[in-house]
Amino acid sequence: MAKKTGLSFEDLATAFRHQNFKPLYFLFGDEGFLIDELQDLLIEHALEPSQHDFNLDIVYGSDTEASQVIGLCQGYPAMAPRRVVIVREFEKLENNRQFKNYADEPNPQAVVFLACTTKPNLSAHPYRALKKRAAWSHFKPLYDNQMPGWIKKYVRGQGYDIEPQAVQMLADYVGTDLQTAASEVEKLITFAGERDTLTANDVLDASGQTREFNVFELQSAIGEGKYGDAIQITHRILQQASNPHSEAIMIVAVLNAYIDKLWKLQMPQAQRMSKHKLAGHIGVSPYFVQEYKQAARRYSMRKVQDAHAALLAADYELKGGSSREPRLILTLLVRRLLPQRVAAR
Repeated sequence: MAKKTGLSFEDLATAFRHQNFKPLYFLFGDEGFLIDELQDLLIEHALEPSQHDFNLDIVYGSDTEASQVIGLCQGYPAMAPRRVVIVREFEKLENNRQFKNYADEPNPQAVVFLACTTKPNLSAHPYRALKKRAAWSHFKPLYDNQMPGWIKKYVRGQGYDIEPQAVQMLADYVGTDLQTAASEVEKLITFAGERDTLTANDVLDASGQTREFNVFELQSAIGEGKYGDAIQITHRILQQASNPHSEAIMIVAVLNAYIDKLWKLQMPQAQRMSKHKLAGHIGVSPYFVQEYKQAARRYSMRKVQDAHAALLAADYELKGGSSREPRLILTLLVRRLLPQRVAAR
């Protein structure tokens, strides 16, 4: 039985690297970074650079019309084994229903790559026909607990290793944005120099924060109930930031991901999981599970709900809902995030 999401990124990437091409690809979904990566791989392995001028067409659905694009798809290669036609924003292509017939008889001397920026109505043509006839895949955004694994795999694909702590710090920092994660990895490689392993210190250097005062030390202080330390770290991070407002927004995003992990640990099924299953459940390395479990003991489900409400309010204020200074917004946030019995000490 075919997968509901179609071919995986790894399936397609491996086929492209081995020059094993189908005549028609249909890719869609909200995770555009992976589609961009596959497009680059296709161009790299399907054609030599000298063959691009006469055998590569990249068009956007909002700029053209279906009959013109089908004309490109039906063309023959010039002094090359194949021609490549890439259609971005395929869902915006006028009269794209014409691709229903093209899907039945695609040009065997072309590789046609149709990419939608969202999930279209797969029960309507041409998408129904494409899903049946083409090599297809649905790229959904990753979940938080999938990011550490993706980061490790991506880093290894660049020829480097990465420390478990650096993986977790980077995953907390970027959320589920693959484009941002890839950009941050590029920065880390620059900071690593001739080393082949990316470290936690590289993550801090790339973020512009110091080893003593950074958002990861802040979340640890909150998890340990150290109110004074949390306030001090918050203020120092903002003092050393070139843009305190943007830095405050990033802090809220990282802390929100942290509280999400504590929330997952409150679920009844989490109490029955092994260390390794629990690591996958909350999206951290098994190395850090105990630290998160200790922090979760300080929070009841009600406190986690209050923390989420506080983070939502801080995010709203920082994004235009208030004229208060970031320092004040985050000071009040830290007070609300820590259980009252701890903050009162």
